[in-house]
Amino acid sequence: MNDSNSPDPSDNPDFKSTRPPVPDASVKGDPTSRPGWERVTLEKLAFAALAEQKAARRWKMVVRLSWLAFFVFLVWFAMHRGAPSNSVSTPHTAVVEIKGEIAAGADASAEFVNAALKAAFEDEGAKAVVLLINSPGGSPVQAGMMNDEIVRLKTKHKKPVYAVVEETCASAAYYIAASADRIYVDKASIVGSIGVLMDGFGFTGVMDKVGVERRLMTAGENKGFLDPFSPQTEKQRAFAQAMLNQIHQQFIAVVKAGRGKRLKETPEMFSGLFWTGQQAIELGLADQLGTLEFVAREVVKAEEIIDYTRRENVAERLAKKFGAAIGGGAIQAFKAMPVIR
Repeated sequence: MNDSNSPDPSDNPDFKSTRPPVPDASVKGDPTSRPGWERVTLEKLAFAALAEQKAARRWKMVVRLSWLAFFVFLVWFAMHRGAPSNSVSTPHTAVVEIKGEIAAGADASAEFVNAALKAAFEDEGAKAVVLLINSPGGSPVQAGMMNDEIVRLKTKHKKPVYAVVEETCASAAYYIAASADRIYVDKASIVGSIGVLMDGFGFTGVMDKVGVERRLMTAGENKGFLDPFSPQTEKQRAFAQAMLNQIHQQFIAVVKAGRGKRLKETPEMFSGLFWTGQQAIELGLADQLGTLEFVAREVVKAEEIIDYTRRENVAERLAKKFGAAIGGGAIQAFKAMPVIR
């Protein structure tokens, strides 16, 4: 038992304790014990943030360059597309499809069809060119450009051109078919509609009933011609009718030049009516029943069929959408400004 009055050995200056030393706060392992540790820590955090920002910028640059490369590829792909190569040398029947609405920017446009026709005629292996038609018509301007090109290429390359009608060959589609040497149809095909129209609406009566006032300002007596919210004068109506009559006569002249003495003209032939394929043969608007395979096998005598049709590819569609997205903002800006047309 220790006596509480006994002297403490630690009071002796020569005493040496055997107990392990207590760790000092200033030892090497504690960073907060160093002078200026706060500054060092802040510098490390700042450098880490800068490194992270640099990495983010590099990543953004990589993404942007990838999109740029993708867009360049789309443009390159669109520029290097086209009709089949003219390297084909074996005897074959060349086919160019004219399907859907005939209009600028559509698959059945003069730009696409004429490019395909040129490739087909220039191929030495193509023994004849077949227009595979299934269209209700469309632009007389686009049809006229195709008709002229077919006549030019026939004269230059001395190759026959045949038209094969599937479901429909009406209006502007027949304008094109008339350039062919012979027209083949199915007995139930729809053929004809040799006429021209200009359609629209007039809302002046409705506006009067609901109390809406049309505020249209023009410089030029007829600048508002065919505006659906303005009344149409007899002078304007007569002008439009004269224009339609002129285009109609151009259409009739093309049909007569292409079909010649085979036509059995009737009062209704150029009235805009249409007929079945069987009736069209009887009227001289078509020559005989036949399909694409029949024409290739029995008429051209080259059963191999090669399609030269020029179609808009995925790259072109994406490029158009990209351009439309870019132009959308500009269009919205212009809408807020007075328009002069």
